[in-house]
Amino acid sequence: MANHQNEELRYSRIYKLLEWKRYNEALTEARALISESPDDPNAYAVLAQVSLRMEQYKDAEHWSGEALRRDPESRIGWFVRSVTKYEMSDWKSLDASLDEAQRIDPEEPFYCFLRANAMNRRSQFAGAKEQLLTALALDPDNPLFMATLSYTEALLGNTESSRELASKALRLEVESDHVYLYLGWAAEHRNDYDEHLEMLSNAIKLDPSNKQIREEYLDALQKNYALYRLFLAPVKWFQRMKPWQILLIWIGIAIVFRPFIFIFLILYVATHWITKLLVHIKVFGWRRRM
Repeated sequence: MANHQNEELRYSRIYKLLEWKRYNEALTEARALISESPDDPNAYAVLAQVSLRMEQYKDAEHWSGEALRRDPESRIGWFVRSVTKYEMSDWKSLDASLDEAQRIDPEEPFYCFLRANAMNRRSQFAGAKEQLLTALALDPDNPLFMATLSYTEALLGNTESSRELASKALRLEVESDHVYLYLGWAAEHRNDYDEHLEMLSNAIKLDPSNKQIREEYLDALQKNYALYRLFLAPVKWFQRMKPWQILLIWIGIAIVFRPFIFIFLILYVATHWITKLLVHIKVFGWRRRM
């Protein structure tokens, strides 16, 4: 009985340390838990969870594997494994991992969120929308799911629906960097560039150390220049098309407007680097190296 209570206290402490972002201490506690209970799958699953929060994805993959080897039905093990596959962009393994994870825990909405993001990357926007609607049916007031659905609706060209969802998400949450990140992407795809910059500005204020958010913020500053957006418009148009359609269009342009291609590419590259320099000067000043 005493040992069981001691284990529960240790698990509780590990999760508290994760909440406080004291990851190294949580890692030490999780390793101590494994040394005390080397056959407990939950101990390995928690160590995998700590590794995931530390962005040590190879370790998270290894320890979640150890948890699942001891208990193939481990909910935490499959959760960490699925998120790790997503973070590692291991798309081939992600679908199979999510299939198994949802079999064991069909009421976990975050799996639908992961599937939706993977589908958006593959331009399967309608499927992504279905997944997000399922996630919101399970967790109706989740602002991250709403923000992601706003982004997906923007990708589908449903501008008004995207704006409505963005407003709902902001009514529920104004302290989440990831909510602002997805709302920034949604605004960009609606061509609301002022709102795009505002959302990314809010995101970077909340988490200035996040590499992805920093890059997206600098990108938003660059896209705030109308001249750069003018040359970017055809690129965004091509992104919505299938590879064979892009190839046919480029062949047609090359035959009919060959000089136009070279002029456009030269102007696009020049505009890209000039606006990038202006953003760099605006943010860092002259002295800091690019």
